[in-house]
Amino acid sequence: MTSTTTLQKQALIGTRETIRVKSCMEALRSGGPETKASALVMGLGNIVHKQVLKGILFLAAEVAYIVFMITNGFHNLAMLVTLGSVEQQEVWNEELQVYLYTKGDQSVLLLLYGVATILLTGFMFWVWRGCLKSAYSAELTDKAGRHVASLYEDLLDLLDENLYRLLMTPAMFFIVVLNILPLVFMICMAFTNYSKIDDHLVLFDWVGLKNFATLFDSGSVLGGTFWSVLVWTLVWAFFATFTNYFAGMVLAIIINRKDTKAKGFWRFCFVISCAVPMFVSLLIMRTMLQPEGAVNVLLRNMGLIDGSLPFFTNATWARVTVIVINIWVGVPYTLLQLTGVLQSIPGDLYEAADLDGASKVQQFFKITLPYMFYVTTPYLIATFTGNVNNFNVIYLLSGGDPVTNLASTAGSTDLLVTWLYKLTIDKQYYNIGSVVGILTFVILAIGSLLTYRNSKSYKEEGGF
Repeated sequence: MTSTTTLQKQALIGTRETIRVKSCMEALRSGGPETKASALVMGLGNIVHKQVLKGILFLAAEVAYIVFMITNGFHNLAMLVTLGSVEQQEVWNEELQVYLYTKGDQSVLLLLYGVATILLTGFMFWVWRGCLKSAYSAELTDKAGRHVASLYEDLLDLLDENLYRLLMTPAMFFIVVLNILPLVFMICMAFTNYSKIDDHLVLFDWVGLKNFATLFDSGSVLGGTFWSVLVWTLVWAFFATFTNYFAGMVLAIIINRKDTKAKGFWRFCFVISCAVPMFVSLLIMRTMLQPEGAVNVLLRNMGLIDGSLPFFTNATWARVTVIVINIWVGVPYTLLQLTGVLQSIPGDLYEAADLDGASKVQQFFKITLPYMFYVTTPYLIATFTGNVNNFNVIYLLSGGDPVTNLASTAGSTDLLVTWLYKLTIDKQYYNIGSVVGILTFVILAIGSLLTYRNSKSYKEEGGF
């Protein structure tokens, strides 16, 4: 009796299983007439096979998209090609005795609407694929004599098997609206002449790769500035990353020694600076290092210097200063990271090295350092990337100064990210700023991927 009941339950469950379809091309090749017709009339296949509400929703989505394209979409795509041509006009009104302004095209909005329409079309294509797969799945399930799930059952399934879809949908929506749309918009801007040069802030045109050619031309002002800023950015990122790393490593090793007393106290002394917001610390240091700041005044009063030290007025001094202060700001975070890694190194390795007669220096270079590099390579890559885009330290300390070339748009300590900020906010060279942003991303992406794929952390994962 029990076995019979179990078989009945299994048979009932089997009749409710929906046949899954992996590809919409499979639906177009093998589906029935109603499924193939769903490629033109979305939802038709679902309606025919007892999924009326789901079919109506697909059809409503198609109708809404078509109405949008007729009323706005095709116009947005057409204007995306030209980015507008009608300028705002000033017209004298005899009756009111004032100047009235006629509405003209705004290229920024036309570009944004065009990009949004393309993304909406991509989303609609994804819905269309889902419609075809759903129609073919309903067809196969119905022909197999199984229960075709209703819309209500599909919604309940979102709380069970397809819970990941329910949870990922809001996240994907915000990623598209807040990340992908602005990113595509910015990339498109790099191929226009959107800037205050020749007054292209309201109406601008497509210029192809002209902006890229300008930046790569070392003979131009912007091109020469780009290459000098790029070199300094890479130099800064290298020293800012590895000075912090090795200084934090030395501190972590010293504090973690067996003979060190009050380890918690010493860690507290270094980590306490993390409790103060970084921008506050940087602004205080900037004030103290001014020509009439506390440091220069104190040194003069002690008779150690005759004039103020040029912490931020000399290019070399300014670059060394920001690197040194970055060590002071960043070492506590590195100390915390590396202390955990250091404590995870198996003690057996050091005991075996002692038995073999290895000195402490040999143990450091043969055990500690390779293990640290092996574990922290992803951290180093992330830190290097973060230092390339380290806006706070540079902007709050030196503001990119000193400016040694008045024709340049960047100072001696400007990074690509602070220069980009000045290009867009101060100079309104939005097109060049977009190009700088794209090139920064390309350099970091390629460098990070190549470095990680050639590291032991990637090649010998889990093998240390």
